[in-house]
Amino acid sequence: MTTEALIQQIHKKNSFLCIGLDVDLEKIPSHLLKEEDPIFAFNKAIIDATHHLAVAYKPNTAFYEAYGLKGWESLKKTIDYLNRNHPEIFTIADAKRGDIGNTSKMYAKAFFEDMGFDSITVAPYMGKDSVEPFLSFEEKHTILLALTSNEGAFDFQIKEMEGKELYKSVIETSKTWKNSDNLMYVVGATKAEYLAEIRQIIPTSFLLVPGVGAQGGSLEDVCKYGMKKNVGLLINSSRGIIYASKKEDFATAAAKSAQILQQQMKTILENR
Repeated sequence: MTTEALIQQIHKKNSFLCIGLDVDLEKIPSHLLKEEDPIFAFNKAIIDATHHLAVAYKPNTAFYEAYGLKGWESLKKTIDYLNRNHPEIFTIADAKRGDIGNTSKMYAKAFFEDMGFDSITVAPYMGKDSVEPFLSFEEKHTILLALTSNEGAFDFQIKEMEGKELYKSVIETSKTWKNSDNLMYVVGATKAEYLAEIRQIIPTSFLLVPGVGAQGGSLEDVCKYGMKKNVGLLINSSRGIIYASKKEDFATAAAKSAQILQQQMKTILENR
């Protein structure tokens, strides 16, 4: 999926919502546990109820890896269902991979070719040769961890190195890598005050922004400092949407929660 196609969907749906499909069998409605594949049954119901409100879905692969082969099968069925029925949806493998060249090449092959994702999150700590194998897939996107929303982000990411915060050096350096136009960046919503400076470095790149809602991030602040002419934002919400109800009305409740965010996004888009 091209960036231009993603932008078109944002304007068509008046939404830049990404829904995180982080499925925990201990949290889904108990009646689904009787299904042959409870994880896929849950995801399918959420997708069917919310696809008109979202432009992207982001399964965190840890929630599938935890269940072994069955979990991977559920993930593959989920992505196949999206690609087959909703090809306009941007899919993100939240896998946070990143290793030496040979290994990254295989990770990229697994998620881009075999699984069929549009994008993957990647950790940049090992540098250029750990990221460029993902960027070599010119029709795919690589989403680089830049400034995350967790408490531990302060351990390294904002430390100064030669008078500049590390996360800024990472972003600036990444722009020199081959096919860097295919890069997007993760910036946590709880770090909204940093967005103005980040936009000076990457004025048009798309930012994947987790942390709105359950983690306390503000949609208004993120848009104030991070939105550009091309919108340039994907706001992720996971728990606040998919676990809006643990009863049989879970999909309807998820749609209601998603619509609240989508309506806020519509207002922002109309008033910017």
